[in-house]
Amino acid sequence: MITKEEVLPFIHLAFAEDVRDGDHSSLACIPQEVNGRAHLLVKDQGIIAGVQLAQWIFESIDPNIKMQALLQDGDEVKKGDVVFIVEGCSISLLTAERIVLNCMQRMSAIATKTKAYVKLIEGTETTILDTRKTTPGLRTLEKWAVKIGGGANHRFGLYDMIMLKDNHIDFAGGITKAIEKTKKYLADKNLDLRIEVETRDLDEVKEVVKVGGIHRIMLDNFTPAETIVAVEYIKGAYETESSGGITDKTIRSYAECGVDFISVGALTHSVYNMDLSLKAF
Repeated sequence: MITKEEVLPFIHLAFAEDVRDGDHSSLACIPQEVNGRAHLLVKDQGIIAGVQLAQWIFESIDPNIKMQALLQDGDEVKKGDVVFIVEGCSISLLTAERIVLNCMQRMSAIATKTKAYVKLIEGTETTILDTRKTTPGLRTLEKWAVKIGGGANHRFGLYDMIMLKDNHIDFAGGITKAIEKTKKYLADKNLDLRIEVETRDLDEVKEVVKVGGIHRIMLDNFTPAETIVAVEYIKGAYETESSGGITDKTIRSYAECGVDFISVGALTHSVYNMDLSLKAF
């Protein structure tokens, strides 16, 4: 669960970027003492996300704003649905409006796409993962949206998990050297981090299994047929993850190969914002 403290730096940055020395459009024509009401109207369909975030954004701009949530994060929505009603100083509502909409439109799009992918592999034991292919500065929100949509988070950054990808392996002088150097580094630094190794073919899978001492093997750009062979070779000794060019058309065929995880960068880098609007009433 994401906490308010985790997203407050983002909220403050968003207001600093958008407001600076004041919302002059609102200040110019609306008296400070005027209160108003507005509701968040859905003009699309999918999975709503960012309701809790919206409340924290409104609270940050004006603690006197009152928000009544009619729907919760993860609920299915359709055109015409009202997600929440918000009431308070009209200037404060207008100042927060675009930040709330920008966040919720993107988060809802990600949650909607994630839910669609999760449904495509129902009945299998595979988990859908996101990646680090997120918008700079928005990773916490985008990964939060993936979880709202029913997916799971891969590592958050370079600091919380070791992932030895093709370039690491090539620069290190091969898979065996990369793994052995990594294990020594973790021991020297007294770090307890999981290790995942990317493989490009079955020979590399065999080398990883031979070296051992890791936690997950990524099968990068394998075909479903190649994936079946690799999974059978690994025999559950390590977690398995399919990745690379997997689409909604092919994802079930990979899940049926028996991999533990499928990572999909498109969950966060290829979405179209959900159409939402904040309307005064």
